[in-house]
Amino acid sequence: MSHRLVRMTVRSGDKGDWGKVAFVAPKRLGTAVFRNRCKRVLREAARQSGLPMKGADVILFATRDTHDCTPQEVASALRSLVEKAGVRS
Repeated sequence: MSHRLVRMTVRSGDKGDWGKVAFVAPKRLGTAVFRNRCKRVLREAARQSGLPMKGADVILFATRDTHDCTPQEVASALRSLVEKAGVRS
């Protein structure tokens, strides 16, 4: 699933266990400082949007636009992606 602020991949996991969340900021985004800021924003957005979910592992990929947004904006995008994917605990 894709949004301007974040890309999300969902893998089904063990149904009874809480899933994991991975945060990825590829080198092509820029310097280490830029990538670390993107991952901090993604971590906070995931916390605000209720990730992790039961029975699903989630991989979140930062985009260039992730850096300039607040965690609240990215959390809103994540909630819409989770809804679009049809996965919820």
